[in-house]
Amino acid sequence: MDAVSNTTKAPSFQILSHPDHHRIVHITSDRDALAAFLQDARDIDVQNLEYVPYMRYHLADLLSARLGLAFADTLVRMVKDRRHGGFTIGLQGLSDDPSDFVRFGTAIGHMLGPANHDAMSGAYYARFLVKHTDNSDSYLRQAYRLFTMHTDGTFVTEATDWLLMMKFAEKNAIGGESRFLHLDDWEERDVFLDHRLGTRPFLYKAPGSKNVSERVERPLFFQGEFGLSISFIDQFVQPTNREDAAFLRALSLSMEASEGTKEVSLPVGDLVVLNNYFYLHGRAPFERNEALSRELMRQRGTFAQ
Repeated sequence: MDAVSNTTKAPSFQILSHPDHHRIVHITSDRDALAAFLQDARDIDVQNLEYVPYMRYHLADLLSARLGLAFADTLVRMVKDRRHGGFTIGLQGLSDDPSDFVRFGTAIGHMLGPANHDAMSGAYYARFLVKHTDNSDSYLRQAYRLFTMHTDGTFVTEATDWLLMMKFAEKNAIGGESRFLHLDDWEERDVFLDHRLGTRPFLYKAPGSKNVSERVERPLFFQGEFGLSISFIDQFVQPTNREDAAFLRALSLSMEASEGTKEVSLPVGDLVVLNNYFYLHGRAPFERNEALSRELMRQRGTFAQ
């Protein structure tokens, strides 16, 4: 099945071409089925999800029961399929309750597999604000800077197969679009892959806000389960000399300038899931506004064994 070229009907969901991106797909759920899931899950509080890991899978089972057995298999297939590698899906305005957002995002993520511990929040997910002012030590919450193309999990030893980002709230926001680059759409990829530094390990160290003290060495490009893969973030990779630095800078600038880097809009209540091995992601800067506010949730994890 080619999900991008055809609309595929299932008992309670549809797979559609995404209006902003030629690879990722948009999945729409039957509204009555989705509302029934929210009702089924209403008594599961967020603290219970944080403390009891199997409850996260229980939510995935509740959603699967409403949307059909093929739903979870479809999500996994889309994220693992290199032609696509990701999807968007949302609550379609059925709720603006942050607890419902956590429940829905948790159910989607745990159809893929277990979530990693997020050291920044101390839980299996993190919620964070982007506002007019911020004193953080990375670009994550700095609204008016370009958040450059990167992959997640570069500075931890735990595998990061997929990432999920969900928009909880947004006010007075112009700009700040998500930006995605599929590795196979990067025109100059092989120039950097074939360079002698392309597969050499680099050291990664996280800033204090990440609450991670690990020092990890990993190559930029490597072969994995999904073919050619990349691991990179400009803020935390540690060059050892001027040649390293020049190579890393040129690589980052090339990705930012690539025609394959596409901006994708994400409405409140929607989430995006990407394969972390062959997608890089970032964020466009916002226009300055003292009343700017955006809240996001992040989950990262591995595929179920």
